[in-house]
Amino acid sequence: MRQRHVLLEGKLLPCADEQAPIQLCVAPDAAERAWLQERFGLDGHALASALDPDEVARVEFHGASLFVIWQRPQNYTGGDSFAFEVSSFGMLLDARGLLLIANSDSLLGGLAARHDLRQPLDVLLAVLLDNIHHYQGHLKVIKLVARELQQRFNQSMHNKHLLQMFNLSESLVYYLNAIQSNGSVLTRLRNHAEKLHLSEQQVALLDDLLIENNQCFKQAEIYSSVCAGLMDARGNLLNNSMNEMLRKLTLINVVFLPLNLIAGIGGMSEYSMMTHAIPWWISYPLFVLALALLAGLMLLALRRLLANGPPRTTG
Repeated sequence: MRQRHVLLEGKLLPCADEQAPIQLCVAPDAAERAWLQERFGLDGHALASALDPDEVARVEFHGASLFVIWQRPQNYTGGDSFAFEVSSFGMLLDARGLLLIANSDSLLGGLAARHDLRQPLDVLLAVLLDNIHHYQGHLKVIKLVARELQQRFNQSMHNKHLLQMFNLSESLVYYLNAIQSNGSVLTRLRNHAEKLHLSEQQVALLDDLLIENNQCFKQAEIYSSVCAGLMDARGNLLNNSMNEMLRKLTLINVVFLPLNLIAGIGGMSEYSMMTHAIPWWISYPLFVLALALLAGLMLLALRRLLANGPPRTTG
């Protein structure tokens, strides 16, 4: 699907002109790929790179044209996985205008309402700025989700919440890699400002992009460290809770296994033979009382043993 736009009085307006200076090609099919190769001279590798979600951000100079691969955060759809994905899109800037190749049509949404756009290069820089703000918005959401998961984990101690925290930590690692590679693209664009014939205002905007991208990277780095530390702490807490539960079950088994043996012996005819001179309503309550006293002594001995800890060895 192709979308065509024209720049008019600082606004980005849709149009039907095949020669429009701003064109967005969304998930191109075979016919549209052939048109892109014929019209803009893009090869198959460049098209595949623009649509590959795992492609690393980069910038290429081909004579008077500029080709940029940029990594952007995908729109978060919610759900229980709490996974934030990263995708790529491509931009070709030459004398004919700006071509954008992406898998979604959200790149230019609301762009004209937030920026003063006079030429295709202004659109390119505005798209990059909006994507950096998109990262910052996602980082705020990740922070809120991490807090909510902490509260849920404190209430239920369930493995599901630990896996969700792992998904958040993994997403932050992908964000860090994407933001860092995007920063390399911005640095190279800044170094080639004269070659691109950037105005002072555009150079200032590019400097702002570098600063905001660096701040975004630092923020993602902090969140990633905090999330990884919390995940380790929650994992250890879950293991400690499981160990405490197993310890209690072991105590119950240690106490009741000997009692089961004695009760089994006492339930046979030998006990009745040994206590035939005593009425049953006296002998059996005494037997139960003896079992209770034995269980209490064993429990007391085990608690003292666990309180003192393992024996120390000297050498």
